[in-house]
Amino acid sequence: MRMVGLAAGIAVLALGGIARADIVEASPTGFQVKQTAQIAAPAAKVWAALGEVGQWWNSQHSWSGDAKYLSLELKAGGCWCEANLPGGGAAHHMTVLMVMPTKTAVLDGSLGPLMFSGAAGHLVWQLAEKDGKTTLVQTYYVGGYFPGGLDKLAGPVDGVMTEQLGRLKAYVETGKP
Repeated sequence: MRMVGLAAGIAVLALGGIARADIVEASPTGFQVKQTAQIAAPAAKVWAALGEVGQWWNSQHSWSGDAKYLSLELKAGGCWCEANLPGGGAAHHMTVLMVMPTKTAVLDGSLGPLMFSGAAGHLVWQLAEKDGKTTLVQTYYVGGYFPGGLDKLAGPVDGVMTEQLGRLKAYVETGKP
């Protein structure tokens, strides 16, 4: 069963155009996951799409159940936020720490269930354009406390982040995630 899952995962990565997805390091106190995608579009178009997170993020990985309620302000101090949670609530997922438009964005925060632990994270997007195509490297660094150890979450988080990068790539290239 594990081999079937592994083979399916490799096939999804190949079809999605993700060049590489790695768990760079994992320990009970933290992990680093990194994904790289080659996107057939200029960096300015990829950058604009990053800010349209509600268009490409998978709704299954949102608190509201609908990604259209996600927003991301790509400016220092900007919020990756989510509205319309049950009971009229909202969530602040990440804060933008640094932007170098069409080059780099650094966000601070804990995505998903990491929010309910002593874990903190930095999500870094690095873009490099060559010949009208963009290489996007997405790295998520997570450290701190999580019951049972953060190393156990490295694989699932890598899977979710790989999926989201594939969806972003599809959105930029086709207009649909």
